[in-house]
Amino acid sequence: MPPERRDTSVPPFVDPARPSIARVYDAFLGGTDNYEVDREVVRRVLKAAPEARDLAVENRRFLVRVCRFLAGQGGITQYLDCGSGLPTAENTHNVVQRAAPDARVVYVDNDPMVLAHSRALLEGNENAVILSEDIFEPERLLRNPVVRSRLDWNTPIALLQMGTLHHYNGEATRPRREIMRRYIDALPPGSYVAISHFLDPEDEFGAIARKMEDMFLHSMMGSGIFSTGAELQELFNGLEMVDPGLVRCAEWRPDGLLPRRLNAAQRCIAGGVARKP
Repeated sequence: MPPERRDTSVPPFVDPARPSIARVYDAFLGGTDNYEVDREVVRRVLKAAPEARDLAVENRRFLVRVCRFLAGQGGITQYLDCGSGLPTAENTHNVVQRAAPDARVVYVDNDPMVLAHSRALLEGNENAVILSEDIFEPERLLRNPVVRSRLDWNTPIALLQMGTLHHYNGEATRPRREIMRRYIDALPPGSYVAISHFLDPEDEFGAIARKMEDMFLHSMMGSGIFSTGAELQELFNGLEMVDPGLVRCAEWRPDGLLPRRLNAAQRCIAGGVARKP
């Protein structure tokens, strides 16, 4: 029999028949590093909320503003970016190294496409690297030789969990709060923790949040939990919140005036930054 034909446009390490979290986010942002199976997830969620692309848009804008704050007012020069996703125009290292060229960034992801694209992007940048680990296994990740050697664990570090924890499916066996406690316990004093997460606003938009959640969970991706504000606050494990606290991502230190009325998606993703004493 002749050898099986492979679509040469698909890298051999990628399964185009299964959606990936990173590629779905890329599709939400209008990127090109995704496949039909990823775009189908997006279409399903858009049926629940036509503005759902703003989940990804506000998450990314929040990341940029947080990084500017941490590198500027926070004076942080070390970053552990968990579940970094596919590179885009303004990545963590782009933002923080403008403020502090010597700032060090360790990206962590386990998506093969993310790893390949990021390694190509970071080639020649001595202060930014990506490694493959499961961000929901903090004990293993924190022992990684690259994490131990690239970051000085005696000086403050910024831990970023942007749009990651809502894709964790092991809550019944190990709660997200416990995972975050392990990270927080390892951070040196003066460190910061930044989290963004899908939000159930528990108001007239709560039903839309649950519809979007249902579309995410019952897609082939199988993850995407919308949590209440109280549930998200627990992820910071009692750390001192930076003003304005845990709020909708669009409301966290916005660059300009907010629209008079946030749309459904903008009301369904929250974020915050906290400091470890």
